[in-house]
Amino acid sequence: MKFHAPLIAISFLASLSAAELPKVFAGLFEPDIPVKGQIGLVMPPPEIDKLTAKVEAAARKDIKWFREFSSKAPPGVPLPYDERLGLTKEEYAEYLALWAKREFKAKDNVMLLLRQSVGDIWSITATGNASTISTLRYNAGNDTFNSPNGTLKRIEDIIPDPSSILGEWSGPQWKFEEETELDKTKEHLAIGRYADNKFGIIVYRLQVLSTEGTRLVDKSLVVRFALGKAGQIKATPPKAEPTKAAPPKAVSPKATPAKTESNKAAKPPRKSNP
Repeated sequence: MKFHAPLIAISFLASLSAAELPKVFAGLFEPDIPVKGQIGLVMPPPEIDKLTAKVEAAARKDIKWFREFSSKAPPGVPLPYDERLGLTKEEYAEYLALWAKREFKAKDNVMLLLRQSVGDIWSITATGNASTISTLRYNAGNDTFNSPNGTLKRIEDIIPDPSSILGEWSGPQWKFEEETELDKTKEHLAIGRYADNKFGIIVYRLQVLSTEGTRLVDKSLVVRFALGKAGQIKATPPKAEPTKAAPPKAVSPKATPAKTESNKAAKPPRKSNP
């Protein structure tokens, strides 16, 4: 029985392309279509610094209390009011008003591209300083991400408080933790969208601590990208090269016979006088 290799190849490619887009990427990316992204930070107005300085000064006066108090609050959101924070109620209200004006400040432009490899394995290729994301491989079969460090397992979806540093967004997240005799590794990835459905977001964090608690690696990324056609990078067709005019034909000059003794007109001999 003969196997026709071309038909087998076509059948394999057909089954590969027929795989459905994993739910975690639906509405965020389309396979093989590049998307514009920005690495950045969310920052409140600089006027908030004077109030933050007061809180830091108060915290140094009673570090033990401040650690206990802040540990009870959700991460990434303003602490509830307490007079021991060093702010009056009026200053605390001003702090919240400035915090509400925080904005995403872009630092680097990057490109994101969702690709499918063999089977149910997917990856987000990222350029520039976001290239660390490119090392992650999503396995749709078991809903995990594999990284060079290990396997990031799915945990509960993230639904931050609207007043959190990154704003109101939600999405799935994955986490990896490992502790050895030499170090402790934590890796976290979240992919989601903002409540206004205008932007998507990728949050990545890798932290490696020594047994003494020294930070060996501490990398954080926040990548924001516009959703839909607004974020897609359109392929630019190659410019047609201008048609070059054909060079004029060289005109050969008319050949001028060389004046030689052989081609001179023979003159009749003179008649001698008798």
